[in-house]
Amino acid sequence: MSVKQLKVSGMSCRHCQRAVQDSLLALPGIKRAEVDLNQGTVTVEYDAARVDLDDMKKSIEDAGYGVNGEL
Repeated sequence: MSVKQLKVSGMSCRHCQRAVQDSLLALPGIKRAEVDLNQGTVTVEYDAARVDLDDMKKSIEDAGYGVNGEL
């Protein structure tokens, strides 16, 4: 399993947190997605053979949030 931490813009409440988590967890190969609202980040544990960074970014953007890079 690989782990990435992404900086996400536009999150301000628990609804936002849930939307980002749910969008990522719907992707094949995502094992865990933890959002930190205070830091504006999401930590994703995933199978790199099944999903890549572009897939994760698209999923977050499709949920209505921005991805401002990796940490």
